[in-house]
Amino acid sequence: MVLIGAAALAVVGVLIGAFVGFGGESESNGGGKEQGAAPASPEPDKTEAPDPAEAQAKELDKLLERSNNSRASVIKAVQNIKSCKALAAAGTDLRAAAKQRNGLVTSLGELDTGALPNSAQLNSALVEAWKASAKADSAYAAWAKQVSGKKGCPKGEARSTKQQALGNRASGEATAAKKKAASLWNPTAKKYGLAERQITQL
Repeated sequence: MVLIGAAALAVVGVLIGAFVGFGGESESNGGGKEQGAAPASPEPDKTEAPDPAEAQAKELDKLLERSNNSRASVIKAVQNIKSCKALAAAGTDLRAAAKQRNGLVTSLGELDTGALPNSAQLNSALVEAWKASAKADSAYAAWAKQVSGKKGCPKGEARSTKQQALGNRASGEATAAKKKAASLWNPTAKKYGLAERQITQL
């Protein structure tokens, strides 16, 4: 009986030890999971979105660069008309300048400038300026044709005509519109490091 009791106690002891060992391992494993470092969350993307106004300003700047291309030829042509020199060439140059101005208006209409500050006013001023310049160029070209005829250049100077007056008036309108356009464009140009423009450069 004593042997049987001792054996029973031994079996119970083994079972208790196994149970305690199993529980300790499970608890240890569980504790390890709880103490482990949480996975790092991805850092937010700090890259700033591109400024649409900057891209639009650069495209408009390219167009404005073209706007001054015919200025020198127009000034020379008008001076030649006044002194009755190279009238045919003057007319040709002025008609080409008018075509170029109208082309600028078309190109501006194809640009997206909606993100620019005061874009509607700026576009309106540029269109008004270029259309008025084209009108002036065409009028001066007609003036050249008029004075190339008989009695068109008394004493070597072109006579005044309605076409000359029309050209002068349109030129004044163009100057006023260019002044407004320059005042609207230059703050944007300065902001993005682009060329600021004076009246004579539009």
